[in-house]
Amino acid sequence: MTAQSRFPVLSPADTKVARASSQRLAALLDGGRPLTLSVTGADGQEAVKLPEPVGALLQEILEDMAAGSEVAVLRRDAELTTQQAADFLNVSRPFLVELLEQGDLPFRKVGTHRRVRVDDVLRYKHEVDAARRRALDELAADAQELDMGY
Repeated sequence: MTAQSRFPVLSPADTKVARASSQRLAALLDGGRPLTLSVTGADGQEAVKLPEPVGALLQEILEDMAAGSEVAVLRRDAELTTQQAADFLNVSRPFLVELLEQGDLPFRKVGTHRRVRVDDVLRYKHEVDAARRRALDELAADAQELDMGY
């Protein structure tokens, strides 16, 4: 995590707890039922019933934390700045702006600033990743056909 991050750096102990919690939660999710979370707070302990999809999302978050990854939860219709979208795609901001201007990614302007929806960035990433996989599969098939030892 960067020093400028709003999220605290996970300690090794946090990572260990996240891993154990993720494994325990995975076992509980096998039942296919909604979960009830027991929460202890200032007013004592209370049971909170969670919708079924929340359990899988919580497990995924814990797995990512156990791997030491930063985690952020965003609404799919949330908007990103061009820098945030570029960071997510691991490209430069000027390259992202070029994608926007070419129409590869939809955006809207707020004053002079461009905003990109999270779901559009995710869709673009999925398309690029799929094209990359197809190209690699073709290269591997060509290498096999030419008996290049791969």
